[in-house]
Amino acid sequence: MTDAPLAIAGKSFEALKQINEYGAEYWSARALQPLLGYSQWRRFEQAIERAASSCKQSGNPPEHHFAGAGKMVDLGSGSVRDVDDYHLSRFACYLIAQNGDPRKPEIAQAQKYFAIQTRRQELSDQAAADLERLELRKQTAEEFKALSGAAQQAGVQNRMFGVFHDAGYKGLYGGLGRDAIKARKAIPEKDNLLDRMNATELAANQFRMTQTRDKLAHDNIRSQSQAIQTHEQVGREVRDAIRRIGGVLPENIPADEHIKQVEKRLKTATPKLELDNRDATGLLGDRKQEA
Repeated sequence: MTDAPLAIAGKSFEALKQINEYGAEYWSARALQPLLGYSQWRRFEQAIERAASSCKQSGNPPEHHFAGAGKMVDLGSGSVRDVDDYHLSRFACYLIAQNGDPRKPEIAQAQKYFAIQTRRQELSDQAAADLERLELRKQTAEEFKALSGAAQQAGVQNRMFGVFHDAGYKGLYGGLGRDAIKARKAIPEKDNLLDRMNATELAANQFRMTQTRDKLAHDNIRSQSQAIQTHEQVGREVRDAIRRIGGVLPENIPADEHIKQVEKRLKTATPKLELDNRDATGLLGDRKQEA
């Protein structure tokens, strides 16, 4: 991983770097927290815990990259308090970004940053495609929940949620609702439609959901019928954009294998992240290399 100066969320990630007694660079989790868009330490600590688990799964010792620490904070009036903190290696920061809330723009920007900065072993084409699709499926599930919440706030009643979500599909798929799409693609009724979409189709639907949620809020929509019309309208506009750039319309994309098969394949062949010597030693720095 290089040290090219680059900003995240308008602030310098590199400026927060510190050097420990072993000559290793590290970042304070407390300092990193606001940079990645987290207002609550509890939420950020959950992302750290997921990152540590991911570190272990990648074949790298978490203790080389995550170290518990304390930090004295000023409470005002001259009083201070010791709070929990972590010292994080550059690789740990990368993993936190990868395991953070994808809906946060700061996390999205950080992921792009570390995608450029991180040097890792080339994954097989299949594994890379599997990882991309699985991540998109997770993000789409989160966006579906967020859109449902926005629809409720916009006045959509529970019994009309199916109609509301179907309107988005009809706009994006040229008039085809969920059941018609599944019939066209020969997807069994028991399968969730999103579970059978490839990465391209998932990305188009995630964009549709995101833009609809934003438009419902921006236009301050508080009418059930207007919310449904808005969802269909956004779907049509996304469809028009795909057509203009010469992409494959979503109804013409064949159904992919079930996402559970992708999960199973990844679990049985967890890709290893091989780090350069300096990155692999993490917080131990020169001490580890000398040992």
